[in-house]
Amino acid sequence: MLESKLDILNQKWIDVVFTDRNKAYGAYELRKENGRNSRTALLIGVAVFVVAISANTIINAIQGFIPKGKVKVKITNVILTPPPPDPKKPPPPPPPDPPKPKVDQVKFPPPVVKPDNEVKEQPPTVKELEQADPGQKNLKGDKNADVVIDEPVGTSDQKVTEEDPNKIFQSVEQQPTFPNDGFTKYLGKNIVYPAIAKENGTQGKVILQFVVERDGSLTDIKVLRGIGDGCDEEAIRVLKKSPHWTPGIQNGRPVRCTFTVPIAFTLGTE
Repeated sequence: MLESKLDILNQKWIDVVFTDRNKAYGAYELRKENGRNSRTALLIGVAVFVVAISANTIINAIQGFIPKGKVKVKITNVILTPPPPDPKKPPPPPPPDPPKPKVDQVKFPPPVVKPDNEVKEQPPTVKELEQADPGQKNLKGDKNADVVIDEPVGTSDQKVTEEDPNKIFQSVEQQPTFPNDGFTKYLGKNIVYPAIAKENGTQGKVILQFVVERDGSLTDIKVLRGIGDGCDEEAIRVLKKSPHWTPGIQNGRPVRCTFTVPIAFTLGTE
């Protein structure tokens, strides 16, 4: 018979409960191993609790065995300001001036006045000076003589202007100008923004160079820096149909000269 005290975890009680039953069922194994599992869980819980409480002590003990590296000390230069001057004490005297360089001086002896009979050379008289006549004499020229000038009168630029009228000047005394200074208005009325440039959002400045002829017409138009998408061609087209300019002036005469202008292509905000 079983003891009077009921212990459901006792092996004898478990065998009575599972008599004529399938002991391979999981419940039988769980009740059979329950005591050992409870003791194991209790030991693990106690161990974890002890480790958690003494974690700081263990970490400090471990760090004590680890050698520490060298501590880098940052050195900062400290500039100390001089103490304020004491009003009771007089200020120190200024440093002496450096010695001046020595300059060799030549002292002239005082003049000695001698009587006329002791002077060996006498100054020339007025008559002797008139006879010598060291000055320039007045000479009368020939009124009928021909005047010959070997070189033409004028500057080198004027000679080139007269001898080579087709020379192209890079800079002149008076620059060419658009009629009535309305070049900006002319561009605004005649520039047609290319469709492909609008689609691609192309903007910028086209730099053009051309020759202003003596009659004010524009020739030799070329692009120095372009932006593409038809803007370069449109800038050349507008300059080709431009009215005649006021030509450049050199030595009072119209000459051929180069001129450079930027034409801006800008898309307005809608």
